[in-house]
Amino acid sequence: MKRTLLLTLLLVTMFAGSAQEKIKVACIGNSVTYGYGHSNPAETSYPTQLGRLLGERYLVGNFGKSGATLLNKGHRPYTKQPEYKAALDFAPDLAIIHLGLNDTDPRNWPNYRDEFIPDYLTLIDTLRSINPDVKIWVCRMTPIFHWHKRFKSGTRDWYAQIQEAIEDVADLADVPLIDLQEQLYHRPDLMPDALHPDEHGASFIAKRVYSAITGDFGGLGLPAIYSDNMVIQRGAPFVLKGTADAGKKVTARIGRQKIRTTVPDNGKWEIRFKPMSADGKTHTLTVECEKEKIELKNIVVGEVWLCSGQSNMAFMIKESSHAEASLKECDNKNVRLYNMKPRVITDNVEWPVEELEQLNEHNYYLPTKWQESSKESVKEFSAVAYHFGAMLADSLGVPVGLICNAIGGAPAEAFIARNSLEWHPQLLDILYNWRNNDMIQDWCRGRASQNIKKSGNHLQRHPYEPAYLYETGIAPIASYPIKGAIWYQGESNAHNVELHEAIFPTLVDCWRKTWGNDSMPFYFVQLSSIERPTWPHFRDSQRRLAGSIAFCDFAVSSDKGDRYDVHPKNKQPVGERLARQALNNTYGMKHITPSGPAIEKAERKGNSIILTFSNACGLASSDGKPLRTFEIAGDKGAFVPAEKVEIMGNKIRIRNCDIAVPYRARYGWQPFTTANLVNSEGLPASTFEICVE
Repeated sequence: MKRTLLLTLLLVTMFAGSAQEKIKVACIGNSVTYGYGHSNPAETSYPTQLGRLLGERYLVGNFGKSGATLLNKGHRPYTKQPEYKAALDFAPDLAIIHLGLNDTDPRNWPNYRDEFIPDYLTLIDTLRSINPDVKIWVCRMTPIFHWHKRFKSGTRDWYAQIQEAIEDVADLADVPLIDLQEQLYHRPDLMPDALHPDEHGASFIAKRVYSAITGDFGGLGLPAIYSDNMVIQRGAPFVLKGTADAGKKVTARIGRQKIRTTVPDNGKWEIRFKPMSADGKTHTLTVECEKEKIELKNIVVGEVWLCSGQSNMAFMIKESSHAEASLKECDNKNVRLYNMKPRVITDNVEWPVEELEQLNEHNYYLPTKWQESSKESVKEFSAVAYHFGAMLADSLGVPVGLICNAIGGAPAEAFIARNSLEWHPQLLDILYNWRNNDMIQDWCRGRASQNIKKSGNHLQRHPYEPAYLYETGIAPIASYPIKGAIWYQGESNAHNVELHEAIFPTLVDCWRKTWGNDSMPFYFVQLSSIERPTWPHFRDSQRRLAGSIAFCDFAVSSDKGDRYDVHPKNKQPVGERLARQALNNTYGMKHITPSGPAIEKAERKGNSIILTFSNACGLASSDGKPLRTFEIAGDKGAFVPAEKVEIMGNKIRIRNCDIAVPYRARYGWQPFTTANLVNSEGLPASTFEICVE
């Protein structure tokens, strides 16, 4: 206790001059305010760093008490600590309150939760009684991460409830709110014990509090996704988000629309333009804030799609088997590209220390801008995504913008927001000790460990870490309106089909919440063919997932696979099959067949099974040979090849004389399959397994 008080007094008096001549700032809080875990809190705690940022006009006092609760009946009430008395004696002009973390203790919140808001309001009233002119900020708490020992047993839930209570306090007391969770929530590497920010983490708090006090948020700024040559999503409000200094006026213009807004206390402003149509014109967007001005040119209105996944989505045009033909035509395509390339590729190498540090700072994707379609831009872009966009542009007659942020080898969980994982009853466990967690594919864990071998930080980040690619690749573009998403991924989750059945719907739901659109279209590529034993089960699971998720469907790629290469080179038909799904289902172009024959049901008729398909006009074999890879099974017996396969309109009859009472049928059930069922468009059927009704 004496050491804490000594530190408090030291920080109060460390700046020269009379207190009466300075603006006094009291930092009231718990161990995070105190600087717990720092080797020298007097130099590195957030109040100390705040004092350096504010400068000579301010006198900053650190009144943090480790273990203190806001609750007066808590196990260590702040109002009964000497730091509290010292804060009142300080009679601050400005007060920053960050309390609540220790109230998540099971001794506190479960018993006294109803007293939290009244106790908080009393604390605020007491500060006002000392100095009626005091300006007070209350803080949303810094994060508590999943490896905190009580996270599962209650801390996660109680923390969320306390955050809501703090927001209510801000409203009731009419005081501004400082969000200390937002930035640190994406930086677990700065929270070594899951609770206390290190010295670098404290700098985030200091800068955020500094901005709240001064209104200085670094001036006018826009996310990088807004640039020259961008495509605005037609038919939807054009949402423009940015930052500027608090209280300033921001004016934005595009076309005939001009909107002005005042920047709120948190420095984040938002302007919503009315929906625009794809009129074939180019536009200029100007954003002004006093003497600052941003001007973006050559903007068009059309359709915008996010294209993501792992290496088969990242696979570039220049690597494809159709590169030459694609590049000849690209100048005439009304497609624009936002190509998010990684700083380092996840090859089997050790990454340099400086690159590892960049990963921790979330600088994994290289800076980029929107580009028009040209040989130079297209050759480096995703082949699947480009051909998807080119077919859309040709069919719709409007510009198409494609955002690609696919990363080779990445597991799906890396693209899911941390809070989506934390609140999932099964997927929460995927966060724990992830490089030794068999919920994550062993190849991913091994490759990540190799890449980060030179790091001395046990919390070193990596793109395969759960939530990392969401934080670095999805969150930064989340303000940008899109029509939908296409996805080519699964190779790094095929080791556990059942787990992927929880991961994939969570991914789709997470992205839809991110863009605030529960019906956002989501189309994906079913895994192709290769000699990997789990893939028949995984492909069928993907087929069933598409049927269970609204506004979701898939493109078959098994006929374009390679027996030994996980990266088949013929990507054009795959991209165009995705486009067919979008054109038919999203854009209502019903004359375009969305897919190959899709199994609908199986019925027993004697010793045969009758399979009924949709999209089944002109059922045939792709190579003119008999249909193959159909199998049939009894109730408990093993599958055997169908001896007779007969096309009957949109149905197929299969049978085997050794199966008197058939119960199940399947098709293409080999890792590398030679299945050959197509419709009149030449589109292949998905591999499947089905039971009779």
